[in-house]
Amino acid sequence: MNFIDELTWRGMVHDSTPGIRDHLEKGMTSGYVGFDPTAPSLTIGNLLPVMMLVHFQRSGHRPLAVVGGATGLIGDPSGKSEERQLLDPGKIEENVNRQKLQLQSLLEFDDSPTGAILVNNLDWLGKFSFLEFLRDVGKYLTINAMISKDSVKNRMETGISFTEFSYQLLQGYDFAHLFREHSCTLQMGGSDQWGNIVTGIDLIRRMHGGEAYAVTCPLLTKADGTKFGKSESGNIWLDSNMTSSFKFYQFWINATDGDIVKQAKIFSLRERKELEEIIGQHEGSPGGRILQKALAEEMTLRLRGKEALDLALTASAILFGNSVKEDLLKLRESDFPVVFEGLESGEISMSKADAGLPVADFLVESGVFASKGEVKRLITEGGLRINLEKCTSPDTQISRKDLLKDKYLIVQRGRKKFQIIYIK
Repeated sequence: MNFIDELTWRGMVHDSTPGIRDHLEKGMTSGYVGFDPTAPSLTIGNLLPVMMLVHFQRSGHRPLAVVGGATGLIGDPSGKSEERQLLDPGKIEENVNRQKLQLQSLLEFDDSPTGAILVNNLDWLGKFSFLEFLRDVGKYLTINAMISKDSVKNRMETGISFTEFSYQLLQGYDFAHLFREHSCTLQMGGSDQWGNIVTGIDLIRRMHGGEAYAVTCPLLTKADGTKFGKSESGNIWLDSNMTSSFKFYQFWINATDGDIVKQAKIFSLRERKELEEIIGQHEGSPGGRILQKALAEEMTLRLRGKEALDLALTASAILFGNSVKEDLLKLRESDFPVVFEGLESGEISMSKADAGLPVADFLVESGVFASKGEVKRLITEGGLRINLEKCTSPDTQISRKDLLKDKYLIVQRGRKKFQIIYIK
């Protein structure tokens, strides 16, 4: 598989240096992507450059994943309009360790020539004294070149500290170090990293007389046009403790028809022929959301596992399908907060649940309905379900025996509106 052709077909090339295709066709080489540990988890925005490493490895080359234990202490100004808040070194170390585990699950680590390597740039940058770094590295770059980078130019009016100004020099040295120690000749990353990557290429030429190359991918953006960065709101995290598996699954399911083809090409590991067939089926019947379902299942299975996928499918059937009470009974107690995350909720005391109340009284007492009349009207219209079972009378008694896991009651208004009642 030709690496550049594969990335191009998948829409994953934003820019590249001249000669990269010829260089990669000469034989196996090493290439890297850096990940700054500014959060305890990577996001799906970070997953895009991870996929570059995956395809690089599948093309017969060795991927290097660099976790920025050192650069994370400084903060990358790329794409930022204001200074980052510096994180505590202990927090950075914790984030490094958690991101390492994620990266180890996404790449193939073995003793083969193409086996992935995971390193922390604190291991080499942390050994420099300030004077040594200025003498041994800083002398190779001019201020003129450094201020020409977009990450600096875009901050000249609002201001940029010397700390963030120096970031490109640190990342550039990472590339030079990996060139020397791991014969790494390619750096990959998001399009906002182009200036930092070019700095590394310049350092390799000046410090070692070597040739190095770069390829960047477009940034993955949200509906409002902002990127899925670790410090941005509305992120989809790879860590299941930060984004539930159900919410992760639903992210792909809810992709628009305008986005899903692009996302499928970027994130799916299906071969081109198979993926094109699914895309063709999707375009022939867009209302069926064929591609959204295929990608949601593939991504959830690959990143969260079969148990998480089964839960996501069950939860989706409950909320958006034609499930019955037996499907609710399959859920574990710990699944309820995940499946019904973000729903309107109410509370009622266990003593009142023990005593039992007519359904209208129970729902008003818990706060999910404003009046008994509203409940009765909905029952008359056939639009009220309790634990997915149709409620046909306002005199129906609700008591502790109706609680799921002795703790929850699920209220459904019409086809799509769900509420959850907790027992306090």
